[in-house]
Parts: sequence; C-alpha cells; structure tokens
Amino acid sequence: MKPIITVNGISKSYGSTAALQNLSFSVEPGHIFGILGENGAGKSTAVECILGTRKPDCGTVTIMDMDPVSDRRMLFQHIGVQFQECSFPDKIRVDELCKETAVLYQNSADFKELLHQFGLDEKMYNYVSELSGGQRQRLFIVLALIPKPQIVFLDELTTGLDPRARRDVWHCLKSMKQNGMTIVLTSHFMDEVEALCDHILILKKGTAVFEGAPGEAVNISPRSTLEEAYLWLTEQEEYN
Repeated sequence: MKPIITVNGISKSYGSTAALQNLSFSVEPGHIFGILGENGAGKSTAVECILGTRKPDCGTVTIMDMDPVSDRRMLFQHIGVQFQECSFPDKIRVDELCKETAVLYQNSADFKELLHQFGLDEKMYNYVSELSGGQRQRLFIVLALIPKPQIVFLDELTTGLDPRARRDVWHCLKSMKQNGMTIVLTSHFMDEVEALCDHILILKKGTAVFEGAPGEAVNISPRSTLEEAYLWLTEQEEYN
C-alpha cells in the first residue's frame, strides 16, 4: 500500500542547534502513527515540517502525493490539526467557535454530533474560557475533526483528561481509524501508545533511534515493557 505521508531526509537547525537530522519515515493510510521523544527531541519540529508550517533545511515531504507548502490550500481541506496549546477570545462560546471553524471547510462534519461524541454537548453554549482543562482538550480534538479530515494530527491529545475520559477518547479514535482515517499523534503516555499506535517513531536529539511497531521496540531492547524499552532506546533510564 502506498504511504499517505512520506518524509525523506529532512533536517532542520536553529542556529547551531540541530532540531532534526536526516529524518526519513512513512505513514500508511488508515494507521495510527505515534511520534515519541522527550521534550526537545524534535517532535514538534517534525510535525511542523510535515504540515509545511516550517520549512526544513533539506529533504522532502509529501502528503497525499502533494507538497505541504505549494499545495497547502488543497491539503487544508483534508487535514485536521489539534495543538496542545491554543488561545481563543475569552467571550466566544463553544458553538460559535465550532461554527467559525466549520465555515472554513467545504465539507465539514456536524459539530453537534462531535460534541456529543466527546461528551461536550452540555457545554455547547458555555464560553470556552469556562471549560475545565480536560474539556478544553476534548474541544480542541473536536475542532481538528470538523473538516472530516483524511489525516488528523494530534499533539498530546489526552493531557489533562481523567482515566475514563482518556479511554473514551481512545475509543473514538479507534472508531475513526476503522473508518479509514489516518492519525498522527505525539504522546508521552506509553499505555496510550500501546493502546492506539500501529507504528511509532522514537526521536532523540532530532535523530530517529527506532521506527516500527510498539512491540518491536520491546523485542529489540533488553526490557519487558514499552515504557522501559523507550527509556532504554532514548538512554533516559537510571539503571543498567
């Protein structure tokens, strides 16, 4: 099957600091692909280069056979993005924000249905500033799904959610995957990665130290869990 995202040899530096170094990987359609790494490992830069919001110093990226920079307007209609940190006017209601997002797309989803799916229908007429941290996080996921994307990018999607809410979100994402959606996510939670991801990329100081299925990361390490394997691969563990 032809990859829906192909990253070929991209590098990016900020001054003398290398954020990414000769990074190559591909994402299969209908898969959940996880990008892992400690803070500063290059996760955000990698996602920004894929989306075309940051230009790599060298290398190429294609999404759905399109260039994320020159074909940005066309790709915009097929991609959803949820960022961990978003800011909105204090006096905008949840329904107003969803409506403003929906008008940007040619074929938007029913945001009321999405709000119900993510347990936010009772907050539809609340101001966004009145939502709890977990409710805001779920709203950001809803906004990313309004364009009915073929690919959605999710940044630390369940940060701030309680255990039940996290699993509810996982269930929704698994259903979307079954319907053919491709999901690229970053996460620090290894239970989340194991529950969701078909394929993972682990970064350390801008360099890929592992790419493959989560179980393969455990198999190539001397450890017995994904969390321990991740720490071993990124040389963060405190024991030998």
